[in-house]
Amino acid sequence: MTFKIPISVLVVVHTPQLQVLLLERADHPGYWQSVTGSQNEGEALEQTAMREVLEETGLDTRHHCLTDWHLHNEYEIFPEWRWRYAPGVMYNTEHVFGLLVSGPVEIRIAQREHLGFNWLRWDEAAQRCFSWSNAAAIRKLGRASS
Repeated sequence: MTFKIPISVLVVVHTPQLQVLLLERADHPGYWQSVTGSQNEGEALEQTAMREVLEETGLDTRHHCLTDWHLHNEYEIFPEWRWRYAPGVMYNTEHVFGLLVSGPVEIRIAQREHLGFNWLRWDEAAQRCFSWSNAAAIRKLGRASS
């Protein structure tokens, strides 16, 4: 088994009007989040962000504005997901990116990863996220635009 690297990206996909894309996890119905994913061996963080956005939404970041927010969070990996990592790995470092799209564009979700998607106003999206770091990133987006 190849273990996941405990370094990941969080990509907040949003419109100029601060509508934020959230995806519902297939493995946890009712858990809503932005695009996330672990870094692959030898991959730059921006490449990880580009790959994860394409895999999870069908969006090609080259047609939109991807930015590194130079923000990272460290958090404890949920116990039910630790088996994906090498023995003893308990923490993940998440790097935050934003993807500005022109409007609430059509999304092609990864069926095995997500059940659906929703475009929500930033404050509603932050409230719906199950992850504190995801909610904090969305709130940061809302505050920066106020």
